[in-house]
Amino acid sequence: MMGDMPKVVMYQVATADGRVALSPEVLVMDDDRWPRYDEGGYSWVTARHQPQVFLEGSGTFVLPDSEPLGVNIAQGMEPVTDLTEHFLPPEVLASTRRWLAIINSRGRVEWEYTTFPGEQWEGVHLLVVVSRTTPPHYLAFLRSKDIPYLVVGQEQVELDLMLSTMADTLGVTTVAATCGAQLGGALLRAGLVDELDIEVMPILAGGEGRTSMMVSPDLGSMDPPTKLTLLEAASYDDGRVLLRYDVE
Repeated sequence: MMGDMPKVVMYQVATADGRVALSPEVLVMDDDRWPRYDEGGYSWVTARHQPQVFLEGSGTFVLPDSEPLGVNIAQGMEPVTDLTEHFLPPEVLASTRRWLAIINSRGRVEWEYTTFPGEQWEGVHLLVVVSRTTPPHYLAFLRSKDIPYLVVGQEQVELDLMLSTMADTLGVTTVAATCGAQLGGALLRAGLVDELDIEVMPILAGGEGRTSMMVSPDLGSMDPPTKLTLLEAASYDDGRVLLRYDVE
């Protein structure tokens, strides 16, 4: 049975034509063409919502066609035999106030950091979300680095179970989903988004790639769109516009 569900605030940064990446083959974090501002969105989201979790998909860190990591990353490590058990080291739980949670059930990201530089990331620790089909050698790699993980789902990560597990296990009441289009679309279609915050950049990208704000199955001819109620609209001198919506 599912416990209480955290509030989910989806925060998206997009061009004026609704793109979350300028080119599908370039990660935004590596794209020098993407505007950077001193007053970043993560700081704004933290101040406004005080989330205990920032939620991302693995697509933020690796391109969609990246392969799972090979068995060699776990050479000499104790194999993980229980694929249903969460891994939450007590010393990490004792020192962590907030989490950067990454859905990575295929085991595609070889993490270099478990905590992150910068004042806005102080007290934030990496948390990986996996399923029972995640390669055992990848779980062994995470354990060797003392990287906590939650096992939520059989074939793939079940988003509603993930959220209720975060609430029950870690006391999470608010999640800021700062993820890309694929995970954003999945959260939308699952009806798990409570608020949508969009930071519109004063640039245009165009293009035909799947880099829109949310990627999900098309609505059927009789399916209603998700209705929004405007909560706030703010503009900045640099041309950015921030829109906050309540998701009905």
